[in-house]
Amino acid sequence: MRLQGLDIFRGVAIVLMVVFHFSFDLNNFHYVNFDLKHGLFWHEFRDVIVTMFVFSAGISLHLAHQKGIVYKKVGKRVLLLGGAALLVSVGSYTQFPDSWIYFGILHFFLFSSLIGLLFLQLPKISFVVAIAILLAYNFSWANMHWLYNILQAPLHLPIYYTEDLANIIPWFGVFLLGSVFAYYKLHIVLFHRKIFNKKNRINTTLSFFGKHSLLIYLLHQPFLFAIFLLLK
Repeated sequence: MRLQGLDIFRGVAIVLMVVFHFSFDLNNFHYVNFDLKHGLFWHEFRDVIVTMFVFSAGISLHLAHQKGIVYKKVGKRVLLLGGAALLVSVGSYTQFPDSWIYFGILHFFLFSSLIGLLFLQLPKISFVVAIAILLAYNFSWANMHWLYNILQAPLHLPIYYTEDLANIIPWFGVFLLGSVFAYYKLHIVLFHRKIFNKKNRINTTLSFFGKHSLLIYLLHQPFLFAIFLLLK
């Protein structure tokens, strides 16, 4: 049974993501001059969006396998996310060959959906690992630069910038917190609030966006690009 509140929460993230990418496209087609790469506002705006997606993904993983790992679901998700991540990498390479997406949010979801299975029934360990990851990130004790340095040359990864990067540190920590949140059934406390269960057009629309978040993620940028190219 789907949880409407979770779909609405993810739907809000979708709306914010479209706003962010619309701003990116305005900048890319030179209608405005936003500093999306270095501007503090845009950096924090993106972090809010990614946090919402990753946290909700952690919740969803636990809910999907709370009675035991359902390997059929795992296989389906691997195929779906793997194909989508490959599509994003290939598509971004055709548009931005010097900054193509080699480990964006979909690549991260594929990674976390598999590794996260190891932590499903270990909420206390998950919490400790999550806090450790977040502390290590915020105090600059750990990062994934070493892995990038190993893979950059053989995989021809972008040297200076990539259009989307979802680092395992810190985002896997946020993902684990979402799983722990669901393990202790805190999602019921949050998503059973009246604001998530009102029957109105806004909630219905956001819920629809949340249910079809992957499809919207894949299609919204080509759609926006097409519009800007027509207007150019």
